Amino acid sequence: MVKIDNAPKARPQIGLNQADVVFEEGVEGGITRFAALFHSEMSKPVGPVRSARSTDIKIVSAFHHPLFAYSGANALFKQYVHEAPLVDVGVDNYPDRYHRDSSRTSPYNLFSETDELLKLAPDGAVPPPALFEFRGPGVAPSGPGAREVSHARVWWQASKLTEAVWDWDPVARGWRRTQNGETHVDAAGRQVTPANVIVQFVTYHDTGLVDSSGTSVPEADVVGEGDAWVLTGGMLIPCHWAKASNSELTRYTDATGAEVKLTRGKTWVELVPPNQGEAG
Repeated sequence: MVKIDNAPKARPQIGLNQADVVFEEGVEGGITRFAALFHSEMSKPVGPVRSARSTDIKIVSAFHHPLFAYSGANALFKQYVHEAPLVDVGVDNYPDRYHRDSSRTSPYNLFSETDELLKLAPDGAVPPPALFEFRGPGVAPSGPGAREVSHARVWWQASKLTEAVWDWDPVARGWRRTQNGETHVDAAGRQVTPANVIVQFVTYHDTGLVDSSGTSVPEADVVGEGDAWVLTGGMLIPCHWAKASNSELTRYTDATGAEVKLTRGKTWVELVPPNQGEAG
C-alpha cells in the first residue's frame, strides 16, 4: 500500500489507475489523500508519496502484514506504524527505494516503484485476504433498493476543497472521475475510471494534533458500522458497512444481510462524512 498525495501541486499522480483498490480519506484542511493498494498490477514509478495518517493503520491492519510505503509522519503516527501489523517500507527505512522527480516541486516530487518495494517482502509473506465478493460473468448487479444511476457526487467539508464526481460510462464499463470540476487523469493522460466505487459514510474525529500550518488533523472512524453505497454496473446498491476491529475486514451487506457483489476490476472506496454525497 502506497500513500499518494492529492494536493493540487501533486497532480497528476502516477499509479492510481494501476492500483487494485484506492481508499480516499479526508485529511487536514478539507483535502484528501489516497491509500493505494497494489496486488495484481505494478506501477513504475508511483506517487507522489506522502505521509501516513492514523486512518491508514485501521485500514491496512486486516491485510496480512502488507508492505506500507509512505514518506514520514509525526511522532505519534510513526509509533502507530511501528506497532501495526504491517511491513514498514517507508522512505526513512529504505531511502534507496525512493527518488525525487526534478520536474516537480518538493514535497510533491517523491516517488518509488512498486516492484522495488515488493522485493522488501519478508520470507513467508502471504497474500492479502479477499476484500470483496464479485459477481460472475454476465450477472447483473442487484439487491434490495438497487437503482440505476449515472452520476454520483461526494465532498469532504462544507468548503468542498475536494469534491469528487463519478459518471457511469457504459462503454468503458466504469465510473469516470472528475475532481473539483476537472477530469481526473494520471500522468499518462488516462482518466481514473474504476469498475466500482464504494461510498462509505464515516464520521471523522479530531486527533488533537495539528499540521505544520496549525490545521487540525482528523481521523476517519472506519471501525464500527454505517451506511454505504455500492456503485457498480451502472447501479447504486444501498448497503450497510461493518468493521468489528482493526484486524477485521470491512463487510458491505444489503438489506437481507447478503454480501454485495462487485464487478471484477478496480475499486475505489470513498471515506465520506455522512450526508456529504448525492446520486442520481
